Amino acid sequence: MPTLLPQASEKPLSDQAAATNHGAVVSVRGSVVDVRFDHCLPAINSLLRVGESGQIVIEVMAHLDACRVRGIALTPTQGLARGMLVEDTGGPLRAPVGKQIISRMFDVFGHAIDHLPAPSDIQWRSVHRAPPSLSERSTKSEIFETGIKAIDVLVPLERGGKAGLFGGAGVGKTVLLTEMIHNMVGHQQGVSIFCGIGERCREGEELYRDMKAAGVLPNMVMVFGQMNEPPGSRFRVGAAALTMAEYFRDDEHRDVLLLIDNIFRFIQAGMEVSGLMGQMPSRLGYQPTMSTELSGLEERIANTQAGAITSIQAVYVPADDLTDPAAVHVFSHLSASIVLSRKRASEGLYPAIDLLQSNSKMATPGIVGDRHYKLAQDIRRTLAQYDDLKDVVAMLGLEQLSPQDRKVVARARRLERFLTQPFFATEQFSGVKGKLVSLQDSLDGCERILRDEFKDYPESALYMIGAIGEARKPGSAPESKPDPQPKSEPANAHET
Repeated sequence: MPTLLPQASEKPLSDQAAATNHGAVVSVRGSVVDVRFDHCLPAINSLLRVGESGQIVIEVMAHLDACRVRGIALTPTQGLARGMLVEDTGGPLRAPVGKQIISRMFDVFGHAIDHLPAPSDIQWRSVHRAPPSLSERSTKSEIFETGIKAIDVLVPLERGGKAGLFGGAGVGKTVLLTEMIHNMVGHQQGVSIFCGIGERCREGEELYRDMKAAGVLPNMVMVFGQMNEPPGSRFRVGAAALTMAEYFRDDEHRDVLLLIDNIFRFIQAGMEVSGLMGQMPSRLGYQPTMSTELSGLEERIANTQAGAITSIQAVYVPADDLTDPAAVHVFSHLSASIVLSRKRASEGLYPAIDLLQSNSKMATPGIVGDRHYKLAQDIRRTLAQYDDLKDVVAMLGLEQLSPQDRKVVARARRLERFLTQPFFATEQFSGVKGKLVSLQDSLDGCERILRDEFKDYPESALYMIGAIGEARKPGSAPESKPDPQPKSEPANAHET
């Protein structure tokens, strides 16, 4: 049998020099492979290669005894048999880094999967990296402005923090992510990295086309571990994406927006790997090391003196049970939760963020300031009062409310419409030019609405505008901007 050496295209998975440590396959049980080495055992997390061209890749997970190791295959194991020659590559899984990876799509091994030539002049770094130490982290809490009114006012994101995005299909999750990428790239000179963990190939292909059509691909990197790939591959793709993000933060000193969809699939892949390795399951079948594995990934997302990695993660909650161990451990790492509402989407109120269920740990006077904090509390109070009055309005009509309650309804409906916003990502579909609104303009608009300065304006004058000053333009007449409202509520809810 010929000696197995890595091909040129497989360079990231091996050292520059040819490996000399060889072993033989002892047993194969699905994705679990035991290998015997007579000379020296490869280190934990080392990659082993099997096959005539080394197409089967195995990561060492445990040392069984003085001459046997147990690994998890990162690729399908068809064709693997006992006695086959195994090559120790002498190093761990590596990810490509460098300016040349921007606008490209990769798999967990760093292979380009966008049907374009492989990028040249790139470096390769291990995906197993320690989080930045406390001495390297920035101790200042800063707000990450997105240019989206509803998020900046009521759910401010933390620069270098982690936000969870909760939403089903068709409520605008991808559009919201695309808009954040656009604003990050165009106005903050940052780079965006999308990490798909357990994504369907259809979703990845659609997202690639959407990003290309929206014009944000030139400052974006996409990494996918697809749903049909072995659990070991899905388990490591998040670490590969973070390695790329750390390069832009530490070497390029740029802010990075890291989008992860879906963080639950990372936990699920870890659970599969744990079960394959024969570990005793913990509560509800989760792996006993879930907290450590999730922390190892999340703690690398940090704000340092060089730059910041800000992460927005889609979070699937199993059976809508917020006490599920996976949800509990993810929540402990998040600094903000953005909940998307199908009801608001059906009313045409985009972005369809549920303003009352969404929250942020940054919304405190010490971080956002007294004015912003008090204004956000007033907005929430007004929206909560309107939510309580909706049933009365639906059954009896607006005329049965007291004058004070009618003013609350009018303010709340104007706030809801002002917090809608045309997106750059949807210009090609809606024909409406996207708007980027500064935090100051957003706060000023909400404050003036709460002071009833726009009580004589139709609600539609505030729908899908940018700053509040646009409500005075002739184009804001009711007939030029349709007013989305529930069928059960009267059209003249703004009258007092």
